[in-house]
Amino acid sequence: MAADLSWMKRRYEELEEQGLAWKPPTLESANAPRCNIEGSEMIMLSANNYLNLTTHPKVVAASIEATKKYGAGSGSVRAIAGTLDLHLEAEKVAAEFKGVEASLIYSAGYTANVGLIPTLVRGQKDLIISDELNHGSIIDGVRLTKAQRSVYPHNDMNGLEKALKEGKSAERKLIITDGVFSMDGDIAPLDQIVDLAEDYDAMVMVDDCHGEGVLGGGKGIVAHFELQGRVTVEGGSYSKALGVQGGIIAGSEDLRNHALNHSRSWLLSGSQPPGVAAAQKASIEVLRDEPQHVEKLWHNTNYFRDELTSLGFDTGVSTTPIIPVMCGESRVAQQFSRKLMERGVMVGAIVFPMVARDKARVRTQMSSGLTREDIDEVLSKFEEVGREIGLI
Repeated sequence: MAADLSWMKRRYEELEEQGLAWKPPTLESANAPRCNIEGSEMIMLSANNYLNLTTHPKVVAASIEATKKYGAGSGSVRAIAGTLDLHLEAEKVAAEFKGVEASLIYSAGYTANVGLIPTLVRGQKDLIISDELNHGSIIDGVRLTKAQRSVYPHNDMNGLEKALKEGKSAERKLIITDGVFSMDGDIAPLDQIVDLAEDYDAMVMVDDCHGEGVLGGGKGIVAHFELQGRVTVEGGSYSKALGVQGGIIAGSEDLRNHALNHSRSWLLSGSQPPGVAAAQKASIEVLRDEPQHVEKLWHNTNYFRDELTSLGFDTGVSTTPIIPVMCGESRVAQQFSRKLMERGVMVGAIVFPMVARDKARVRTQMSSGLTREDIDEVLSKFEEVGREIGLI
């Protein structure tokens, strides 16, 4: 007899009763600023596609040409027989763009974190110090280690220094932070973090998945603060602003060699399909050669945030294209999201336990592909629904 899995059904029913069950909408077109979702045209405000590169002609063409030449898959893990010249070219272009010695591409940003973090520490004599609002993939990576752990209050440099002082006897010290925090859209004070790390002989790892293509002229948070050569690990993702798929780490040649030889999620995962690898290279080249995409993103971001604020909405502490509209109660955020979707605006509710019970919000994300007309239409519907439910 098969195992009793009724507990799964009960657990899902509990989530449904609490309004916490994930029911992802189905896209029926490209994930573009205007797209088709379950039979309706929507203005997309919930994608990570900040620069609208998913449909850029150069990126799409590169993927098609590589697939025709190399096939649909690479046929192996990279460590054995799956490293294509395309993979090496993509890594070279990325490293040059970021102004570092080398980079290494992973299957996803998640696998970069869970695969690399455990290799940077050895055991209980080492210490990992992590921001309290770090991404779940960082938390999972830390859990795979046997190192001591300390969590400092969000972006609190006094708290970070306190943890460094208390752990100064640790053999290896590793500070980990998000670059751009995905729920609130605020930025880590990476310059201050690096200064403290150097004072206390600690490594620094920054997960810049939401900063690549956005900050530092598109190069990310390390370039934003002009810290090239002072950050041990710059992690990122091709699946957000770069519009493709995959994770990446960047830094020294020593870091690349270390990760390539010790990171199990890299060693034991099939390599990126040829079409993806070619698109990864092309997306960086577009970002390098067409800076207007980043400029348009920030123009849209500043306009949208300013207009939301003038309407009376609370956008929290956001300083990036991630712009939350704070709602307080989960019920209000869910109602706000639902009514906006009924009016053709795709925006998701972020509720407990993803955020604190009284910090529910709808999270909007800007794109360079949105026109002024698109944004004004969204603002009109935000105002209409906000007044209807008493949010403004």
